[in-house]
Amino acid sequence: MDEETHQSLFQPKEKINLRPSMNANQRYGSIDEPEEIQTLITNTNSDIPSPRRAYIAVAVLCYLNMLNYMDRYTIAGVLPSLQKYFGIRDSTSGLLQTVFICSFMLLAPVFGYLGDRYNRKLIMVGGMVAWIITTLGSSFITAEYFWVLVLMRALVGTGEASYCTIAPTIIGDLFTGSKRTLVISFFYIFIPVGSGLGYILGATIATATGDWRWALRLNPILGIPGVILLLFLTPNPPRGAAETNGEACIEHTSYLEDVKYLFRNRSFVWSTLGVTAMAFVTGALAFWTPTFMSRARVIQGITPACTKEPCDPLDSFVFGGITVVTGIVGVFIGSLISKNLKDKLPNADPLICAVGMLSSSPCFFIAMVLASISIPATYTFICIGEILLSLNWAIIADILLYVVIPTRRSTAEALQILTCHLLGDAGSPYLIGIISDALSKLKTDSHDWKFRRLEYSVMLCPFIGVLGGLFFLQTSLYIKADRTAAEMLTKGRTPDQAEPDTESA
Repeated sequence: MDEETHQSLFQPKEKINLRPSMNANQRYGSIDEPEEIQTLITNTNSDIPSPRRAYIAVAVLCYLNMLNYMDRYTIAGVLPSLQKYFGIRDSTSGLLQTVFICSFMLLAPVFGYLGDRYNRKLIMVGGMVAWIITTLGSSFITAEYFWVLVLMRALVGTGEASYCTIAPTIIGDLFTGSKRTLVISFFYIFIPVGSGLGYILGATIATATGDWRWALRLNPILGIPGVILLLFLTPNPPRGAAETNGEACIEHTSYLEDVKYLFRNRSFVWSTLGVTAMAFVTGALAFWTPTFMSRARVIQGITPACTKEPCDPLDSFVFGGITVVTGIVGVFIGSLISKNLKDKLPNADPLICAVGMLSSSPCFFIAMVLASISIPATYTFICIGEILLSLNWAIIADILLYVVIPTRRSTAEALQILTCHLLGDAGSPYLIGIISDALSKLKTDSHDWKFRRLEYSVMLCPFIGVLGGLFFLQTSLYIKADRTAAEMLTKGRTPDQAEPDTESA
């Protein structure tokens, strides 16, 4: 290396001041590298996966995504039996989901920081190994040690935080444009698929064995081959590889700079608030709907009240099947609408999310009102509401990937996870349980009042859904400018270097 090249490599790098709102008055982060630095980074980050390997990696990530959500809702699928086994009330039952989500959200920023700076594949492997050990361990807890189950469910969040924070960013670095939209849609289809299978398989295994704890043992068993596939078949692509063909032009900045950038990114902020409202609704309904519907059957005289475990798993089966089907249909329809409208309407994505949230809320409200009258009508409106809500899953992820530059995507995923769970589904199952228990003091706790107090509690969800729709409408005002800014920065240019007639696709 000659003296001139040596000096250029170690001179302070030029900083360019930008903002996602396309105002250059505040610092945005360093993007411009000397030519020699770009060459050096390109040579060290030359491991760009082939298309075949990229699709294999996505298949592995989808499988693990399914397992994560199977585990998350297995508890909900066997909840009546679990309540009988431990002798716990609604509020205490909701605590199981809350402690899991709390650890998940608190650890997400840690894995977000690591994911933007270190080997993402190894971080995910370590997290998934921790998930397997803690999930399996929680299945051996006896009735007198409920607090140990609570602790183990909290530790389960470690593995899921590592995976859910990093996996979407790897997909973002393997694909771009319409291919990325399609692949991310396929990835997020496995959220409702995994959730539904969690209800169905959990209830099936608990009924067949007579012990709900066996339901918790399936997921870690299936997770072992998943970790092996993750280790050997999933690459760790260069950050921004899809957008820059592997030629990195974005310099890593401090964590504080990354966070400041994200808080100035208005599309990210408003869409995160929208996701938070959606998480509140989905978390509460996913956890309580099977129990709510089983109580509705009791007051209609269709089934007797559960007096010993295992309790009747019918509503776990029905709701699980509905979740799988409506999730697939909803994600597919949402992605199809997004693909057809993006070229014509730059802010189509947040508008679709807003429509999904605003239209699903009255469906869920009507379903709750009808539960004491007609089980089929209730499930019909739940189906419609879940399809409308599922329009958003893949679109939300795609929004984050195209309004945030590659070296800050893991941090963005982490902060979004932290916010949406802290204010969303970390507290919503527990909050619904607390309200239900508080209402029990107003009347003698008959079977009718057990149903009614839970009904009044879950009616909070449709109103939160309307609030989420308004947040997505606000996102639509800024998304075009923020997407253009992220695209320019990824290519090593400032937003004001874009052509005057540039349109966001």
